Order: sequence, then C-alpha cells, then structure tokens
Amino acid sequence: MKKIYFTVTNDLSFDQRMHRICNSLANAGYSVCLIGRRKPGSIALEQKKYEQRRLPCLFTRGPLYYAEYNLRVFFYLLFKKMDAICAIDLDTILPVLLISRIKNVRRVYDAHELFCEMKEVVTRPAIYRSWKSIEKYSVPKFIFAYTVSEPIAGEFFRMYGVRFELIRNVPLFEDAPPGQKKESYILYQGAVNEGRSFETLIPAMKAVNAPLIVCGDGNYMEQAVALARINSLEEKIIFKGMLSPNELKNYTLDARIGITLFENNGLSNYYSLANRFFDYVQAGVPQVCVDYPAYQQINSEFNVAILISDLSPGSISAALNKLLENPGQYLALHSACLKARKIYNWQEEEKKLLAFYRQVFS
Repeated sequence: MKKIYFTVTNDLSFDQRMHRICNSLANAGYSVCLIGRRKPGSIALEQKKYEQRRLPCLFTRGPLYYAEYNLRVFFYLLFKKMDAICAIDLDTILPVLLISRIKNVRRVYDAHELFCEMKEVVTRPAIYRSWKSIEKYSVPKFIFAYTVSEPIAGEFFRMYGVRFELIRNVPLFEDAPPGQKKESYILYQGAVNEGRSFETLIPAMKAVNAPLIVCGDGNYMEQAVALARINSLEEKIIFKGMLSPNELKNYTLDARIGITLFENNGLSNYYSLANRFFDYVQAGVPQVCVDYPAYQQINSEFNVAILISDLSPGSISAALNKLLENPGQYLALHSACLKARKIYNWQEEEKKLLAFYRQVFS
C-alpha cells in the first residue's frame, strides 16, 4: 500500500477540497495522511478514512509563523515512511521538496491558486519578492503537479515549463436535484479575505431588497464587519463565521442567489475558479460572478450566472436585482445549474485524480 502525505497550513476542519482528495485516495487503497496546523480555537476533528495530524505553533502569523511551521513539518516528516509527498500551495513547498530529496520519494505540487499573485502578497513588494524567490526555486523541481483551472495551469507552464494537470475543486454530485423554492437571502460563502470585493459588495446591499449572509472567516473579517456598521447594514448583512460543511451546505441549498466576486488586482484572482462557484451550481443557485476567463468558459457552456466586469456598488446591486426581479431569467439560470451539476462534480474529477496518482507511481 502506497503511503502519501499532504501538507497544508490550515487546521483541516473546513478544508473540503483536501477532504475530498484524501477520501478518494483512501477509498482507492492508498494510505493517506493529511498534515495541518493546530490553532488555539481548533475544533475536534471528525473521524476519517485517512490519518489527520495537526502540528502546534508558537507563532500565529507573519514570517516567524511560516518559518516555524515549515520547520515543524520538516522534522515531523523526517522520521516518517512514505512513498510520495504533496505540497498544497507554496507555503509548504520547501519542506516537501527537502524531504522528497532526503528520502528519495515522489513529490507532487497541488496549487490551489497563483500564490504570489494574491492581493495580500502582490501588493506588498518585500513579501512578494520572498515568496517569488521560493516559487522560482521550487516549482520547476516538481514534475508532478495539478491545479484548479486551465488559466492557472497555463500560467505555470509559461513561467516554469511545468505541465499542471487540471483537477477542479468541485462538490460531490447528489442524485436528488435541488428544488426551485429558495429563501430570500443572498449568500457569500468562502474566505473573507482581501481582494474579495467586500469594499463594494457591502455598500451595494443598500440598493438590494434582500439580506446578505456571509459564511466564512479570513483576514478581512474585522474590516467587513466595520463596513457593514458604517453603512448602517448591521441587520441586513449577517456574518455567520466558519460553519461545518453540513451547516454550510444547508445555507447554500436554501439561498436565493450566490456571490462569486474577486477584485482584478492579481492573476490569482483573475485566473481563479473558486469552489463556491461550483457549490452554487450543485445547489441549483444562480449567482452573480466576475467576468474572468475560467468563469466565462463554463458560463458559455452552461448559463448559470450573471457575469459582471464592473465591481462597483451600482453594478453589483443591478445584477442582484436583475435576478431578484426577473423570474423568467432566474428560472433559466436555475435550469442551467441542474444540467451543469451533472458534469462539474467530484465523481467526474475524482477519475482524473486517481489517474494522476497512478501516473505518479507508474
């Protein structure tokens, strides 16, 4: 039985992509261990078909945190037996590269995004230079790699000549189709981070006759809550924080409209293909979404969203109101979601994942 280790920087509790990947590989007969970080407020982990390990850290953010966590990952893995090791994004790539060399095992890179092109990195020159030097040194040394969108794969090949397989971040398909009856609220689910357009989404809600529910947390949470207060929208915008996957799924199924917005301030956002986009599709929920390449491609095949390129409050509110006030268009998008969910689901992507790892070990 082949042993595979995966390394992430989150606390494992809410990482649905990694749980899907690890579960699929465990069901296929691999021995899998997912390594993450133990945070002060981490909830108890659910029992899975694979091993889960959390590593404690004294530091919680900044360069000292990343240095400490990478060292802890390195020394934890140094004494483990394995056949392959996979780094999830750039922030754990160095210990994975070093361990794979020391132990002479296969190494894999799973890029959820263009890490150096995230707003919180690309807008800070010193931080950008540090991460970019790590990327330039490490990524070309991985011959096995995959990512979530074709534009991201193309950008990595352009920069480093490494071919990335495409394994999208999509939910499981469930036979029972979601019904048309939806609650009146608009839903944003995912990280409440810089670059997610909260600066314009929140004031846009003044002109929309529906509440906004925000499910998630992140580095922009305090600012988002403050913006709601400044705009006198405390009762109209409800921040739920982090929810369990089952709780989040129920909110998604009941939502009237979904939100997928990213500022175009870095290629990571512009080339993104967010999991929430597919979560809304799987739930039969029409959405307002950015008009970026990966979303354009899918929406040209299945018209599941209103795409907007202008992220001003007026443009966002107009698109939301268009869905709220036009039942015919809403029903057309809902019907398109029901068709698209049969194509874009984890049962289909899982086939590519298992084929990829068969190639790794061939």
